[in-house]
Amino acid sequence: MTAVQVGAPHVTQDEPARPAPRATNPPRRKSVVMALCIAPFLLLVFLFAYFPLFGWVYSLYDYKPALGLSGSEFVGLQWFQMLVSSPTQLAQIGQVLLNTLAISMLGIIGSVFPLIFAVLLNEVKAPWFKNAVQTLTTLPNFISWVLVYVIAFSLFSSSGLVNDVLVDSGLVTAPIHFLDSDQHVWLSMAAWSIWKTLGWGAIIYLAAISGIDQSLYESARIDGAGRFQLMRHITVPQLMPTYIVLLLLSIANLLNNGMEQYYVFQNAFNKEHLQVLDLYVYNIGMTGNSLSLATAVGMLKSIVSVALLFTVNGIAKRVRGESIV
Repeated sequence: MTAVQVGAPHVTQDEPARPAPRATNPPRRKSVVMALCIAPFLLLVFLFAYFPLFGWVYSLYDYKPALGLSGSEFVGLQWFQMLVSSPTQLAQIGQVLLNTLAISMLGIIGSVFPLIFAVLLNEVKAPWFKNAVQTLTTLPNFISWVLVYVIAFSLFSSSGLVNDVLVDSGLVTAPIHFLDSDQHVWLSMAAWSIWKTLGWGAIIYLAAISGIDQSLYESARIDGAGRFQLMRHITVPQLMPTYIVLLLLSIANLLNNGMEQYYVFQNAFNKEHLQVLDLYVYNIGMTGNSLSLATAVGMLKSIVSVALLFTVNGIAKRVRGESIV
């Protein structure tokens, strides 16, 4: 009789080797994929923002479209010297800069209206009414300035609806010249711009409001805060970083008013106080047939705008501890 060995090791069959886990995509490969995704957008930026800078070379020539750049006379810095040597040119540019800065400053002051509108619209409890108001106030942003002028003309021209009502009601004896007058033209342009962009400008604030931590509101309600106290002490302070960034970008674009609005609203009566820098460049280039001088003015405007951007960026970095560029 054989003895059974107690505690003998249990021999098991060798298990098959498990396959090694697949290596995940290295970070470098992900970076290449992301770079390829943004490559088309970078190409568009290059084509529409940086490639046109080649046109600055026209400021060094007395460019004639019929002769082309190669057949035009090279004049060096003649156009830049003309801007500062001619008293008439200096006076005209001074008025244009005054118009540009005045309308831009009014626009910056009016930039608080989309913030206020977004805060008030967020307090509306009826979803259908809130959506309707947001839609109706956003639609004007997609209307061209030509159609805006058509609306303005039908309402505020000498034979428009507003003058008809005022005359028929006996409030005035003669039509008021709202559009063909040089009075309060800066305020009227700022008002039309605010009306057109109010709903669109409020979208970014509404998005920022949706990202506010709801526990802040719940804690404030427990402490007895009312609706206006919630807006004052939570909503508005939480929106201030977004507002400051947009404000700094507006200051950096102080000289960039665009020209479409002022081009359609200009006439012989208000042109002196309505001609902003972008419209001035268009007028001397296309109407005055001086493309080289227009290029020189546009070039100086771009350089000043870049300088303003970096100045504002430095101020933001010093004050807020973070930059916008």
